[in-house]
Amino acid sequence: MERRKAGLKSARKEEKRRALNRSRSTALKVTIKKYKKLVAAKDSKAKESLTFASGSLDKAAIKGLIPKNRAARKKSRLAKLLSQPD
Repeated sequence: MERRKAGLKSARKEEKRRALNRSRSTALKVTIKKYKKLVAAKDSKAKESLTFASGSLDKAAIKGLIPKNRAARKKSRLAKLLSQPD
């Protein structure tokens, strides 16, 4: 346990950041799962959901939650799911 004031403050900040990052990460995963479920059901709302999922991935990359290249790769793969003829 840190004893100095600065150390205690940084511990509090880390705790807040960890909670925020965890909630953002969970929200991103839920968005992607919803999109995949719509694509599997061949729902007409899948295209709208793709734009929302892409925006969520971009936002996560900007916030530093995931790397930019990972966001781009995931967006590409999600778009590929929508365009596949099944």
